[in-house]
Amino acid sequence: MGKNVVIIGTQWGDEGKGKIVDWLTESAQGVVRFQGGHNAGHTLVIGGRKTVLRLIPSGVLRPGVAVLIGNGVVLSPAALMTEIRELEGAGVELRPRLAISPACPLVLPCHVALDQAREAAASGTAGGKIGTTGRGIGPAYEDKIARRALRVQDLLDPERFAAKLATLLEYHNFVLTQYFRAEPVPFEKTRDDTLALAREIVPMVADVSARIHEMRARGESLVFEGAQGALLDIDHGTYPFVTSSNCLAGAAAPGSGIGPQLLDYVLGIVKAYTTRVGGGPFPTELTDETGAGLARRGNEFGSVTGRPRRCGWLDVPLLRRSFELNGVNGMCVMKLDVLDGMDEIRICTHYTVAGRRVDRIPSGADAVAQCVPVYETLPGWKESTVGVRTLDGLPANARAYLSRVEALTGVPIAMVSTGPDRDDTILLRHPLH
Repeated sequence: MGKNVVIIGTQWGDEGKGKIVDWLTESAQGVVRFQGGHNAGHTLVIGGRKTVLRLIPSGVLRPGVAVLIGNGVVLSPAALMTEIRELEGAGVELRPRLAISPACPLVLPCHVALDQAREAAASGTAGGKIGTTGRGIGPAYEDKIARRALRVQDLLDPERFAAKLATLLEYHNFVLTQYFRAEPVPFEKTRDDTLALAREIVPMVADVSARIHEMRARGESLVFEGAQGALLDIDHGTYPFVTSSNCLAGAAAPGSGIGPQLLDYVLGIVKAYTTRVGGGPFPTELTDETGAGLARRGNEFGSVTGRPRRCGWLDVPLLRRSFELNGVNGMCVMKLDVLDGMDEIRICTHYTVAGRRVDRIPSGADAVAQCVPVYETLPGWKESTVGVRTLDGLPANARAYLSRVEALTGVPIAMVSTGPDRDDTILLRHPLH
């Protein structure tokens, strides 16, 4: 009997999910993306070679593994084909293994133009910029909810695609030109460029929901790969400084066309400290040399945008909320090695708000901005943990740090990552076994 595992980011994204999806896919027959778009960036290092994936699930580098893009993903035809060609150029055989849901909404140039125009206009307002990637993801999800989106299945009929595109551009170009005073997006170029890519995309369109059920019936295992992180969830994150999709474990079911009973285990990916990109409150943020040191040692720059990440101490109230929202069965602690060499390490155990103790991060940016972190200090370690592959091989203080995180969150550690390479991993409990 196969087992399906959902891998989810438990913080503000950038936890290192891609490495763990790749690692787990060694024991799986398929990997599924179920939300987000090419705003996700998953960096894999295998045998010293670095690969950045944006739309294609991170298990793609395992030969023979089925690669599925579910209906919850918003899909840029241009970004998809660029990534496919990059992978093929690196010797990855992909197209026969890739299945794309016909129900994926398309990300088109008008969505990119809207995203960038909005961010530019918001920079001088009271609310300020959200800090999006500028890739058009939010506007594409808006079109989906407003029921005016073009979907992958529209690429199957060029005349229908062109007619729908004309209507869509009439609407968006009005907003671009009249409200934002920006340039309109040209119809003919958008139509011709997209339909040229469609000839390559259409052969990869398939019933992803049916594929997953067929694999389950054969006793095969699947890894469902989340993008972003729980505190960027459109409903439960630090709204409005969030992404435009549900990025919790539960979204794997509607985002790929299955029932929730097919999700057997949720693995929460936890960076050993905390980072976030873009705007929004961050209770444990370090704006001093300690934070700068974490950023340097952790190479904390976005894999898609190159933007520097803000760094801070591990935030347990954030994790408590995230673990409950996702139903986390076990966690994988990433980048433990970045804490090497520190004299002491702090963990935020709870907050105070107006003198009152708060044990879970509240909902929404305004409430989170009121939270004052309360810390517990643990001794650090001088020894290197890089590449350690057994728990006993870690320094005693590193083991004590991990044990304290388990105790404070009440969730067991299944895996620990001690470096970017797929083999720099300590396995305690295998999520697929």
